[in-house]
Amino acid sequence: MPRSVVFETVGGPEVLTVRPVGLPEPGPGELRLRVAAIGLNRAEALFRAGLYLEQPKLPATLGYEASGTVEAVGEGVAGFAVGDRVDVVPAFSQNDYGTYGTHVLVPAGAVVHHPAGLTPAEGAAVWMPYLTAYGALAEDGYLRPGDFVLITAAASGVGLAAIRTASRLGAVPIATTRTAAKKQHLLDAGAAHVVVTGEEDLVQSVLDATDGRGVRTVFDPVAGPGVLTLARTVTPGGRLIVYGRLDPTDTPLPGQDTFASVLSRFYSMHEVTHDAERLRRAHTFVTAGLADGGFAPVIDRVFDGLDAVVEAHRYLEAGAQVGKIVLSVTD
Repeated sequence: MPRSVVFETVGGPEVLTVRPVGLPEPGPGELRLRVAAIGLNRAEALFRAGLYLEQPKLPATLGYEASGTVEAVGEGVAGFAVGDRVDVVPAFSQNDYGTYGTHVLVPAGAVVHHPAGLTPAEGAAVWMPYLTAYGALAEDGYLRPGDFVLITAAASGVGLAAIRTASRLGAVPIATTRTAAKKQHLLDAGAAHVVVTGEEDLVQSVLDATDGRGVRTVFDPVAGPGVLTLARTVTPGGRLIVYGRLDPTDTPLPGQDTFASVLSRFYSMHEVTHDAERLRRAHTFVTAGLADGGFAPVIDRVFDGLDAVVEAHRYLEAGAQVGKIVLSVTD
């Protein structure tokens, strides 16, 4: 019987329950998938808690990423057929669709063909990180070979993808982590330098690593008052890209305390996934990297079955992972 994860009130992981549901039928422009694996994202934890960019319309489901098989094709959908192995990318509101279930409906525009050689868990783990990194670092051509780029909170799935993406563009990635426990993981992922912010002075460490020049790009998911410190690592005319709000406090204008010449912007991966042409370019970029081994999904842990969703969300919120957390759908 089809099952889905739902919640009737916002709150912690314990509000998530798994319930039987009817088999959904795809409407125009939709696909029905039999889900094999789900990639977990902090955006889903924030949505569940009522702290995301949009409030959930209760009762609600959730989920942006999944890997599975096409079971049914809605009217007007081209390029997909029953039996195709596919992956879902974040290109919709969680109030309209969700991937936390055994059988789910998704818009065809949010589906890509599953790359050859990847397992379902890897297909559910690769797209959010690499599409986010591609859109911020590669799409506009700003980052040049030889440029230094500072990647904060770099042990996340996006951070690890950003290290590899920067390296593929010929840039020099500098990664940060709060504790030394993750340092070797970041070096193994390709970081040229790692700053342990709990033990080292960030600004001085970056200046030392760049021979005093600073970085041309900062890629940061934290936001908050810390952007003032990050701005001090940026070379004049460089940029600071904020793509998350792990710190929910207000974010000041970077450089306002020193009048530093820093360009700053907020960035969302939806800039890529909501634009068919950008998504096509991103898909080409990522699949090429997967094919030649330059890119690889990094999975920290796989939880078994929908009934493990509460435990998986608790693990997600603990923040100890290196890479993606995946829920394998064995129901």
